[in-house]
Amino acid sequence: MSNKPRVFSAHPHNTPCTRTHQIGALILVTTTFFFTRLFDQTFPPSPCNLNHEGSSPNVNIRVAKTDGAGHPLWPERGYGSHLSLKIYVYDENEIDGLKHLLYGRDGTISAIACLKGQWGSQVKIHQLLLRSPFRTRKKEEADLFFVPAYVKCVRMLGGLNDKEINQTYVKVLSQMPYFRRSGGRDHIFVFPSGAGAHLFRSWVTYINRSIILTPEGDRTDKKDTSAFNTWKDIIIPGNVDDGMTEIGATIFQPLPLSKRKYLANYLGRAQKKVGRLKLIELAKQYGDKLECPELHFSGPNKLGRVEYFQHLGNAKFCLAPRGESSWTLRFYESFFVECVPVILSDQVELPFQNVIDYTQISIKWPSTLIGTKLLDYLASIPDEVIEGMIARGGQVRCLWVYAPDSEPCSAMQAVMWELQRKVRQFHQSPETFWLHNGSIVNRNLVEFEKWKPPVPLP
Repeated sequence: MSNKPRVFSAHPHNTPCTRTHQIGALILVTTTFFFTRLFDQTFPPSPCNLNHEGSSPNVNIRVAKTDGAGHPLWPERGYGSHLSLKIYVYDENEIDGLKHLLYGRDGTISAIACLKGQWGSQVKIHQLLLRSPFRTRKKEEADLFFVPAYVKCVRMLGGLNDKEINQTYVKVLSQMPYFRRSGGRDHIFVFPSGAGAHLFRSWVTYINRSIILTPEGDRTDKKDTSAFNTWKDIIIPGNVDDGMTEIGATIFQPLPLSKRKYLANYLGRAQKKVGRLKLIELAKQYGDKLECPELHFSGPNKLGRVEYFQHLGNAKFCLAPRGESSWTLRFYESFFVECVPVILSDQVELPFQNVIDYTQISIKWPSTLIGTKLLDYLASIPDEVIEGMIARGGQVRCLWVYAPDSEPCSAMQAVMWELQRKVRQFHQSPETFWLHNGSIVNRNLVEFEKWKPPVPLP
């Protein structure tokens, strides 16, 4: 054995590079390239083009949090690395009374009739979930439960009155043991109008812990309590006319800014609302700058679909004042006629705020300052700035379209990401208990599997 000290060098002895080493290196490079390409193809580029190329070099434009391929960065915002959730959709035939919430007491109201208008999202979300790859038919493996109902439409068409809606909801909920298990925390309801969950008069008692999808974030003008809770509920876009959201030719093609007749417009009814009345009076004084035509819903002066969007798209700015509630469909429509939306509703809540920077695509102006100062401000904005805002709005408007959640950019995919953040591993309510063996029991120690409808409601 040699007594020479051993020398440990940072560099090992030079080993000759043989053909075997060369072949091994080539295999390693090829394999790395293959798996890199495979990973890239798993997440295809989004057609909605949510990147920011071409924006002004002097402004740090962040229209939406996105990756290099243009996908909204819900993962980076703490929503998980990918969509992975299971939603059970209650069938209309499994719960007594559910059909009444869908088609009215006589079953004469069709889903097609309810698909039209700004409240069509209640139907679209239901139908898209039925076809979604995230739907499960097994209650025991579901993360969330969807309760379908078209009550806004049913009420508008005379299918149920307010008292019947309330009684039917209570009847339906009493037949859902899983609703009882979590106190409603893992159940989803859609209320697509300004009334929000107030369409169900007893919502405070029965579904105040549930997840509510609604475009309305404030309803305190007529109710003492807002039905929207920013921590558990989700703001969804209004339902824009399909003729404006389809890929390819639409019912109206936006005009160049230079050919638009007005600086701004407001298309809507007065409804005795202060902000709207101010705009109508302002239009009488400055008719060359502001258009506020009186809208008729019937008769010879009623605006047709195409005429409505022609008027809306004939201005650089589309004004969206508060009406009966804080949200307005004109905000979403403005992105498709390509005018800049100007929000005149102080309490408004907007969808998907974790990934969209609304300062880059819209203007929010104090409703208390509606007047000549507003018109002067809008007139001071150069056309190139307006065009930039319109272009950036075009990058995110796909998030207002109710297309399948498999689409790279759609309202449904955005809603699915938001729902994923609501998923809980554990389900608890004041009326559920658990034992040492993991079994869930009620107050009488009856195991969950043996709970029979009707169950006591929270």
